[in-house]
Amino acid sequence: MLFKIKVFCSSILLSLSALLSAAQQINYPPANQVAADFKKLLERPRVPLNPAFEVIKTDSAIIEHGFIYSEKSERVPILIYKPVTGAKTYPAVIFLHGTGGKKEDNKKILYQLVKRGIMGVSIDARFHGERIAGGAHGSKEYVAAATAAWENKDKTRQTHPFLFDTAFDLWRVTDYLVSRPDVDPNRLGMGGISMGGIETWLAASTDQRIKVIVLDISVQSFKWSLDNDKWQGRAGTIQSAHLQAAKDLGDSVLNKRNVKAVWDKLLPHITDEFDCPSLLRLMAPRALLVVGTENDPNCPLPGANIAYASAMQAYTSKNATNKISRDITPKLFHTSTPEHFKMTLDWFSKWL
Repeated sequence: MLFKIKVFCSSILLSLSALLSAAQQINYPPANQVAADFKKLLERPRVPLNPAFEVIKTDSAIIEHGFIYSEKSERVPILIYKPVTGAKTYPAVIFLHGTGGKKEDNKKILYQLVKRGIMGVSIDARFHGERIAGGAHGSKEYVAAATAAWENKDKTRQTHPFLFDTAFDLWRVTDYLVSRPDVDPNRLGMGGISMGGIETWLAASTDQRIKVIVLDISVQSFKWSLDNDKWQGRAGTIQSAHLQAAKDLGDSVLNKRNVKAVWDKLLPHITDEFDCPSLLRLMAPRALLVVGTENDPNCPLPGANIAYASAMQAYTSKNATNKISRDITPKLFHTSTPEHFKMTLDWFSKWL
């Protein structure tokens, strides 16, 4: 059976044929148009990368800590773990942290990638880690930036700090990696957990240089969540911004209308052509692993099912079903598991 999953619950999970039918009912624009539209939305003036790194050599890894510029005023802090085997070029994986995290949270997976002969790369998302004056303060600055973006009245200066802007940074980090003489530009991967996973499917879907993708507790459908009143978990990741929007719109509580208003402004078209079921199609026939949990409120399983089915449809049409896989852990909520950590490493090792 092509649709691999660990838990079967008739009230939550549909058959593959039913999922494919649900995906087909959504009339997204053609994949090439979606890719072009997304690139146009996120594109901004390109500037020299101007990389600067400090290097520390240990017995087990060469560690580089530095930055590149993705925009004139946007410095992207980067942590790189490189194998010490002395090979001329290495495959490389960019792996991303979740909301309130920082690139150093990924040291464990970077080290494990190095042990498998893969260069591991992690960045601070916007308003996280070193991109915060005075050091990281969880998600405080991230939520404040989302609130400011909501309240912005100048359409010519609209920012998208909630997920989209970091996706652009990832394109620029990829530009940097392919410029390095020690990176094999044909063997690049990307993955992430939660927020980092969403940033991954946003960036990797339209960047064909990324050949292997892993999405952990991040696949969902924003549209399904709105339509079925299951938006609370995702809205909770930037709750103060949503509360401000509700107040501005004359509401005393969060509801579908004011949540959609925030998404429409901060994440344009996230409930239609840039929703996960639409963008996942663009990954075929590249190697894609999707892992998650049964009771994740941030990524409700029925919406995730539709997204995966949409991807499966594209992989089936390209005779590439051997390059897509999915695993759902029963009963758990929004959490990444040790088993999925190992699956992630094995997937990158297998396909890079």
